[in-house]
Amino acid sequence: MGRSHLHRPDRRRRDPLRPDGGVVTALETAYEPALATVTLDVVIPVHNEEADLEASVERVRAQLARLPWSARVTIADNASTDGTAVLARRLAHRHDDVRVVHLAEKGRGRALKKVWTESDAEVLVYMDVDLSTDLKALLPLVAPLLSGHSDLAIGSRLRHDARVVRGPKREVISRGYNLLVRGTLRTRFSDAQCGFKAIRRDVARAVLPLVEDDAWFFDTELLVLAERAGLRIHEVPVDWVDDPDSRVDLARTAYDDVRGILRLGRSLLTGRLPLAEVSERLGRASADAGAGRLGLQVALFALVGVASTVAYAALFLLLRGWTGAQSANLLALLLTAVGNTAANRRLTFGVRGRRHALRHQVQGLLVFGVGLAVTSTAIAALHATGTTHRAVEVVVLTAANLAVTVMRFVTMRTWMFARRR
Repeated sequence: MGRSHLHRPDRRRRDPLRPDGGVVTALETAYEPALATVTLDVVIPVHNEEADLEASVERVRAQLARLPWSARVTIADNASTDGTAVLARRLAHRHDDVRVVHLAEKGRGRALKKVWTESDAEVLVYMDVDLSTDLKALLPLVAPLLSGHSDLAIGSRLRHDARVVRGPKREVISRGYNLLVRGTLRTRFSDAQCGFKAIRRDVARAVLPLVEDDAWFFDTELLVLAERAGLRIHEVPVDWVDDPDSRVDLARTAYDDVRGILRLGRSLLTGRLPLAEVSERLGRASADAGAGRLGLQVALFALVGVASTVAYAALFLLLRGWTGAQSANLLALLLTAVGNTAANRRLTFGVRGRRHALRHQVQGLLVFGVGLAVTSTAIAALHATGTTHRAVEVVVLTAANLAVTVMRFVTMRTWMFARRR
């Protein structure tokens, strides 16, 4: 059979939606040693899907033929034990725009990692073999990535303008899971698990090494890391019809997802993921500061503040035995200010490494100066009343420091650690 028009490399560089006219940028070449041979690579992970595979592949090919870009379909066979592997090879032999990749182990995430990492296409797409999502959404899914507007794109069944047909059980599970993700990991995307996503090749090669999950939590982890790295996620409301023959083990999947949320949340809090480096390499908004959501930032800032306040009170009482109230206040406030800035820099605002660390401490000391003025005024006002009892001094200074704390948070979020492009 002759080569399909979907596989003509010369059309790839004439994409009218790319702002650079189809020329590969320096940023892209930093991740890819060779030019892309196709624009779109649509990956379909399968495990024992011989009944639906051929019809699904032909439907996808027909839809791709309507798009103005070169494309291919990649069947990612996840250790199938039926006739899926044989059928996939037949389809690849029959069509030049179809290929197959065999994996020895199961796992949707494992399959996507392998195929996306090795693919030479500009935009990498993934969809479930049941094609529950209407394929008309494929064009609005990939266009923002090809134009350079967005870094990832996802189909969403939970947008108000999506049209979804499924039973109440799956509706409750889906909405409950996404509420859990948004509440615990403070995300903004609406639908983590819809099997209809796309990602630019340079973004995939930068983010995928950080994704640990190889199964169903892969989607969620990928999106959370991309969002925290300052990447833009485009959402497409989709028409979606539930597959009644789905073989997903809901109980096991839910258990693994909760474990994944706990693991990922711990990684984000400890700052062991180099998201700032990913952001900088891709030329996106810096993941330094402002990367977290307001609610999580307030909670972490409050915890740091409580620890700082306790440390301040202990230091003040310790130093007060050796020096006067003003001197004890100065030294205790200075020491806790340095520790507070360092803790908030890392935990609350997600800034890692030594870059700008000195500048942040200098800015913190400027804020410290304002705090010192407020607390010194409070001490002077207290002494003006004739009260010098140490317990009363601690109470007054603690109240003054709480007011200073609010000022510190606003200053950190809007000035010291504000997101910069």
